[in-house]
Amino acid sequence: MGTLVMIGQVILALSILIILHELGHFIAARMFGIKVEKFYLFFDAWGAKLFKFNYKGCEYGIGWLPLGGYVKIAGMVDESMDMEQLKEEPKPWEFRSKPAWQRLIVMLGGIIVNVIVGIFVYWMLTFAYGEQDIDNTKLVNGIVPGIIGKEIGLQAGDKILAINGREVVNYKELFSAEVLMGDAVLQIERAGQTEEVTVPSDILNQVADHKKNEFVEPRLKMMGVDFIQDGSEAEKMGLKQGDSIVNVDGKAMVYFDQFKEAVQEKSNQTISVGVIRDGESLTFAGQVSENGTLGFGIKPDPSIVMLTRTYSLAQAFPVGAHKAFSIITDNIKGFSKIFKGEVRADKALSGPVGIAKMFGTEVDWFRFWNLVGMLSMALAFMNLLPIPALDGGHVVFLLVEMVQGKPLSERVLERAQMIGFFILIALMIFTLGNDIIKW
Repeated sequence: MGTLVMIGQVILALSILIILHELGHFIAARMFGIKVEKFYLFFDAWGAKLFKFNYKGCEYGIGWLPLGGYVKIAGMVDESMDMEQLKEEPKPWEFRSKPAWQRLIVMLGGIIVNVIVGIFVYWMLTFAYGEQDIDNTKLVNGIVPGIIGKEIGLQAGDKILAINGREVVNYKELFSAEVLMGDAVLQIERAGQTEEVTVPSDILNQVADHKKNEFVEPRLKMMGVDFIQDGSEAEKMGLKQGDSIVNVDGKAMVYFDQFKEAVQEKSNQTISVGVIRDGESLTFAGQVSENGTLGFGIKPDPSIVMLTRTYSLAQAFPVGAHKAFSIITDNIKGFSKIFKGEVRADKALSGPVGIAKMFGTEVDWFRFWNLVGMLSMALAFMNLLPIPALDGGHVVFLLVEMVQGKPLSERVLERAQMIGFFILIALMIFTLGNDIIKW
C-alpha cells in the first residue's frame, strides 16, 4: 500500500507541474494568435492515447507514455517532428510566421509559469506553516558528527558558531547549500577554544552515499525512557517507561550518542544496562539486536530550544520567493561542481525513483507541496538548459535568429531537435539506471 501511495503522489505532482508548464506555452501562443493543435499530458507515442477530446480546434488528451507532456504548436519544429506541415507555405496563425520576440515569449511561457508556481507554493507554505527550527545558539551540548562530520574533522560536543564568518542561528543552515556544496569554513567552539573546519569541495559525493544526519545531529542528554517497543529486547530485559539509564556495562552514560555507540559495539552480544527506577539502582542484561538497538525511545531533551516564526501574507512573500530561487541557485552550483569534476554525476543526479523516495510512503501535505515547489523550480532550470528539444534550446536558436536577422534553416532545426531528443533519452536512461543501482 505504501508503494502505491508513493507512486500516486509522484504522478499527481508531476501531472500538476506538466499541465501548468504546457499551459504556459499554450496561453502565450494563444495570446499571439498562434494555433495550438494538441495539448497532452504524457506522450501519445505512435498515436496511442488513453483519453482525448476536441475543443475549439485543439485536441486535448492523456498519452500512455509518462515521460512528460507537450503542446503541438502549428508551424513549429517540436517533439512531434511533423515536417510535412513545414513544407507548406507559412500561414498567418503559425508559429514560424510570428516575429522572433513573440516566439521567444512562447518558448519561455512554460518556464515562466514554473517559476510563478514555485514562488506561489513556497509563499503559501511560509504563510500557512511559518518556520520552525532548533535555535543553534542555544545548543548547550553542541553537535554529534555522523560519518561525514567525523571525516571532515568535527567532534562530539563541538558548537558550530558561524559559517563563512556569519553567525548560525537556525540549525537547518548547517544543511544548506552553502555548507553541503563544499568549500565552506565552519567556525567552531571546542573545549573553550575557537577553531575552523573546512568543508571539502566534494562533500556532495559523501552526502549522496549517506543520509543528511550523517553530517551532524544535535547532541542530546541521556534522558529517561519514553516508550518501549512491543516484543523488543528492552521489554524482555525488563526496562520500563520512566527508567533513567546511567551506565552500560558499568560505563557512565551522559549523552545519548555515547549510549548508542556503546550498544552498537555490542551487536549480537550480551549487554548490561544500569538504571535508576524510583530512586533505586537496578541492572538489566539482554541481547543487542543485529542492527545495534534494544528497542526503546528516550524523552525529549529540554535543553533543545525551538525557534518559531509566523508571517503575514505580505511578509511571507519575500521569504517564499527566496526559498524558491535558492532551488535554482543550488542547481547551478551543483551542475558547476559536476562540470569541474568535484562531484560525480552518478552521485548528484536522481531520476524518477529518487524523486519518488522523497515523497515517502505516507501522505504528508506539507512535504508534498514543498516537493511540488522544489520540482517546479528545478523544472524551470532544467528547461532553460541550452539543449535542443528543451525550451532552452529553442530560446538559443531564437536569440541567434534575432542577432543575425534571419532564422536558422528548418533542416538545422530538425537535426538539432533529433540530437536533443537523443541527449534527453540518454539522460533519462542514465538517471533511471543510476536510481536502480542505488536502490
